[in-house]
Amino acid sequence: MVKAVVLLSGGLDSAVAAAIALKEAGGMECAFLHVNYGQRTEARELKAFNAIADFYGVKKRLIADISHLKEIGGSALTDESIEVPEADLSRKDIPVTYVPFRNAHLLSIAVSWAEVIGAREVYIGAVEEDSSGYPDCREEFFKSFEKAAELGTRPGTGIRIKTPLIHMRKSAIVKKGVELGAPLGLTWSCYKDSQEACGQCDSCLLRLRGFREAGVVDPIPYRKKEAKA
Repeated sequence: MVKAVVLLSGGLDSAVAAAIALKEAGGMECAFLHVNYGQRTEARELKAFNAIADFYGVKKRLIADISHLKEIGGSALTDESIEVPEADLSRKDIPVTYVPFRNAHLLSIAVSWAEVIGAREVYIGAVEEDSSGYPDCREEFFKSFEKAAELGTRPGTGIRIKTPLIHMRKSAIVKKGVELGAPLGLTWSCYKDSQEACGQCDSCLLRLRGFREAGVVDPIPYRKKEAKA
């Protein structure tokens, strides 16, 4: 029996969420789901997903494609005519890296798959701290989606949306990953580049700050590490 579907982008947060899901599964099987949505680093993220799934020996995998999000556009992650801005961790408004309603698309696929394979949980590594103002990274969104899943699936399906990192700081996530032996060196977080992380986008700076505050060396290569991270 499959206990949970784990959304695994290949990033730091999703890898730690996967490690938590596997621990909580207590020997039961977890299924890993990756979604390509036309993002700039799509190939690199897919590589990270497969490497992490291989590390854990996960056989049940699904790679879904919703590249229509690239056609919809509206985000610097999917529209290359919109420049990925340099990081501003003090920003209060919603940044151009927000992909409109992306997490709803990801969760819809995960819930559909969970219903078919009999999984009762969907894990997603969402974090309110580093949502950069993304409205679909808030806890209230996930609670609302869980209710929608209850209403929109067969009676008795009972799928729960689990967000184990939702209130954690990045440094705590790094420490949790180290504690659980998660393969942090296989993860990829950069919004822009696929060979060396740029070290300048919001995602890179949040990651660098988290590792620094945790007192752990970030194992991935960077082109530039901003001093303000």
